[in-house]
Amino acid sequence: MLQRQVYRMPRAGSIQQLQRVTEELGPPQPQEVCVQVRAIGLNFADVFAMQGLYSATPKGTFIPGLEYAGEIVAVGEQVQEWKVGDRVMGVTKFGGYVSHINSHHRYVIPLPDEWSFEEGAGFLVQGLTAYYALTELGNLQEGMTVLIHSAAGGVGILANRICKKYGAYTIGTVGRAGKVDFLRQEEAYDAVILRDSHFPARLQEALGGRPLYLIMECIGGKVLEQGWQAMAPMGRMVVYGNASFTTHGDRPHYPRLIWRWLRRPKIDPLRLPTENKSLMGFNLIYLYEQTDMMHRLLGELQALQLRPQHIGHVYGFEEMHAAIKLFQQGKTVGKVVVRVEG
Repeated sequence: MLQRQVYRMPRAGSIQQLQRVTEELGPPQPQEVCVQVRAIGLNFADVFAMQGLYSATPKGTFIPGLEYAGEIVAVGEQVQEWKVGDRVMGVTKFGGYVSHINSHHRYVIPLPDEWSFEEGAGFLVQGLTAYYALTELGNLQEGMTVLIHSAAGGVGILANRICKKYGAYTIGTVGRAGKVDFLRQEEAYDAVILRDSHFPARLQEALGGRPLYLIMECIGGKVLEQGWQAMAPMGRMVVYGNASFTTHGDRPHYPRLIWRWLRRPKIDPLRLPTENKSLMGFNLIYLYEQTDMMHRLLGELQALQLRPQHIGHVYGFEEMHAAIKLFQQGKTVGKVVVRVEG
């Protein structure tokens, strides 16, 4: 039996309960591979799950984490396409905050030779999120104007790069002024604006008379409502997150959450035909079982030959709590990755 290090929650509720423990890991099943994890990607879904705000969170004890990269150290007897020593990146329906993981062989894919483990750990979840939202739901087309919130985050950066491959016009928004310069210097957004009290006016100025046909919405609250009002007829808003409901503490601030929930925007479905607008939402974890579709999307995504994810912050495995704390504060740029030393 292999001895592995994991970060485990006894139950959802408080991030403070996340504990590093040693556990035994059996050999991989016939169709599994065992991966020695070298890097772990952090996602907002991890935080929501640990705080008990994510409907897909396992009941009872669980290990957070949805994506990783590493090296295969053992293969099941029925696995043909992988061998010990192969570098891979993988997704998992929770269970990623570990030093070793057994995974079905179809949930890992080759890590490009020129990519680091950190870059691999920052690609799959956010790349699939961006690509599925833009192409499958958003009907991304050449020349389309796309509004991308949290533009300096992992999904935002990859969404912009995908849009540029399609020849779309992109407007990125950020919540902190310090991120504007980064995007203007490092990413090819056509316009970058700050989500402040002047956001509606800034958005109209950035649009410059262009119709807004697609919004990558992950903020919620007033920002969602303002985007909906600005969207043109036949436009599509794709909701994949609600950052306005995040808290900086270990536990959810329930009075504040209830207040925000009560004041959330209310879009009347009876008016949608008249407005000719579409509101769509999805949660990537529910697509996890759709393995064939995931591989198709990944094939299409990889065919775009995007640059690897921008890794903005790297922490050691023993610094997991510090990495999560920084991630919660909204001060990060690009992907936050935890490195696991071998």
